Amino acid sequence: MNFKRTLLIAALPLAFLAQAAHALDLKIADIHPKGYPTVVAEESMGKTLEKESNGELKFKYFPGGVLGSEKEVIEQMQAGAIQMSRVSLGIVGPVVPDVNVFNMPFIFRDQAHMRAVIDGEVGDAILDRITNSEFGLVALAWMDGGTRNIYTKKPVRKLEDLKGMKIRVQGNPMFIEMMNAMGANGIAMDTGEIFSALQTGVIDGAENNPPTLLEHNHYQNAKYYSLTGHLILPEPIVMSKITWNKLTPEQQDMVKKAAKAAQAEERDLWDKKSAASEEKLKAAGVEFITVDKKPFYDATAPVRAKYGAPYADLIKRIEAVK
Repeated sequence: MNFKRTLLIAALPLAFLAQAAHALDLKIADIHPKGYPTVVAEESMGKTLEKESNGELKFKYFPGGVLGSEKEVIEQMQAGAIQMSRVSLGIVGPVVPDVNVFNMPFIFRDQAHMRAVIDGEVGDAILDRITNSEFGLVALAWMDGGTRNIYTKKPVRKLEDLKGMKIRVQGNPMFIEMMNAMGANGIAMDTGEIFSALQTGVIDGAENNPPTLLEHNHYQNAKYYSLTGHLILPEPIVMSKITWNKLTPEQQDMVKKAAKAAQAEERDLWDKKSAASEEKLKAAGVEFITVDKKPFYDATAPVRAKYGAPYADLIKRIEAVK
């Protein structure tokens, strides 16, 4: 009896050492500031995983773009220096072409349609395609990146008003062509550069959702928000493949489940944040302009025809989702 107890006591420090040896420090990066829906959901996910893994997985959060732009964060994840992030599909598209089906202008009828698509088979299929590509990332779940509209210094009430305007888009050739097709000049630049570019007149406007317009203070220099709804972009939560391969099968399963829970939490937070952001923007003097979307939709038809050809089957499946 005593001999057994001695063995057990002797084994305890070894158990703690083994746990310490397997503890993985994981950095989660996001360009959005603390309190933003994606960041709050990522923090919840990290806390859940720390608890469920008994401290074997430890998370540190780096919101507000402190570890670099999305492109830089992806490069650091590919090298295993950052472990997790939420990234824009616009950045992934040039490397994993299949995701461009979600990047096409007006591919979703509305937000409800987009959510039904990402919650179903098509959403899972796109996650798998990112994971099985040479991108070096494992795609776990989707976050709602909102509906993107155009904001400018001068009002855009109809398609013709965009003519010649320099509008910032994410660095994806399709987005540049989309903006050019609408008569503007698409200019690619990182999110962090937009504020000063608007201030100095390098660009006449940009396009994004209400929380981003508010949180990044772009509304201070762009008071007109035209509700074009040209893009409704889901955004994947991804993990470095180098890190993923260090996890046990049980930990991988935990990470997948926690990411899907974060997907659901972020959606609820997003809806509240978006509504609150609209109120704050209107109070700050931003004019929300309702436009006839059909001319914008028609103008971008050549972009869908050009980029949609390889995804004819996927597009049919997306259109069939009720």
